[in-house]
Amino acid sequence: MVTRRNAILRAGAALLAGGLLQGLGRRSAAAEVFEVVYTDAEWKRRLTAIQYAILRQEGTERPFTSPLNHEKRPGTFSCAGCDLANFSSKTKFDSGTGWPSFWQPLPNAIATRTDSTFGMSRTEVHCHRCGGHLGHVFDDGPKPTGLRYCMNGAVLKFRPEV
Repeated sequence: MVTRRNAILRAGAALLAGGLLQGLGRRSAAAEVFEVVYTDAEWKRRLTAIQYAILRQEGTERPFTSPLNHEKRPGTFSCAGCDLANFSSKTKFDSGTGWPSFWQPLPNAIATRTDSTFGMSRTEVHCHRCGGHLGHVFDDGPKPTGLRYCMNGAVLKFRPEV
């Protein structure tokens, strides 16, 4: 028999299990070694609140809020955490998802790992130099790669070509 108490206990157990799984994913990320390393306090001083939440805590910005969605000039998109160039404007496209999207990163700019938080398996994209969370990559993008690198615009800096 399902009682109110049992339902509350089950919901609590599910939340706890989800939190533990999410923590396991972060522990494996912490084991990686990156070229740019700061203490948590230093990251908080260097980044805005939203940049810290995304880059260091694997958060995400609300869709359709980034001015970079509409950026169409030639240039480069770099990590806000360490300034490594991650994407060229030549590979940017409008995916309609509300986040800046690219079909290919620059060479040696990003790394990926499996993200199994929230009960699903996705491929997380992080900066190769500092390990900052940038977004996720999906296999529903345009040719020639068929990939969609769905990035958080709040953690990218755009530098137009001169």
